Amino acid sequence: MIVFLEGTLVEKKPTRIVLAVRGVGYEVFIPLSSFDRLPAPDQSCRILIYHAVREDAETLYGFCTDAERRMFTLLLDVSGIGPRIALSALSGMSVRDIKMAIAGNDVKRLSSISGVGRKTAERMVIELKDKISDGEVMEAMAGDGASTAEHVRMRDAVLALVSLGYKQADAEKMVRLACAAPGMEKAGVEELVRMALAGGK
Repeated sequence: MIVFLEGTLVEKKPTRIVLAVRGVGYEVFIPLSSFDRLPAPDQSCRILIYHAVREDAETLYGFCTDAERRMFTLLLDVSGIGPRIALSALSGMSVRDIKMAIAGNDVKRLSSISGVGRKTAERMVIELKDKISDGEVMEAMAGDGASTAEHVRMRDAVLALVSLGYKQADAEKMVRLACAAPGMEKAGVEELVRMALAGGK
């Protein structure tokens, strides 16, 4: 099984990369959380791998941190969740937020993930709650207050866009662009949503 790959980043997209390792190009599917941490194309890159082997295919899923890969494997253990939904979860929520939602029985938050309905969200809580230690929950809760408030602001803006019909991944990109606009550092959720709908201008 492949544990990690290290080589030159040839191609980089929000959902996949191509990594050249000793003359071989590997296609690796990634969540947005890992995409944000990747270097520019043509740079050296090391990425952790989850190697999925089936009778008809072999697929590589990549992560920049052990925490992301561990959460991905935990999510795959939940009935009804496959690799696509697990990647969607990590694209729409941080590992910290997923842990907090599971520990807090926040089915509504989990069901906001693209492809996850209420029943699947309930299974996530039931099947994963005992697999997340008290220490992990405490670590997730111990974030900086300012960064937590900022994350909540962005999360609420993303949820508002999702409720308007946007896909979660698209909504997150729109909100990030809006947050980067001048004068938006202290904007409220409603103003952030308006800016996102205007394309960050």
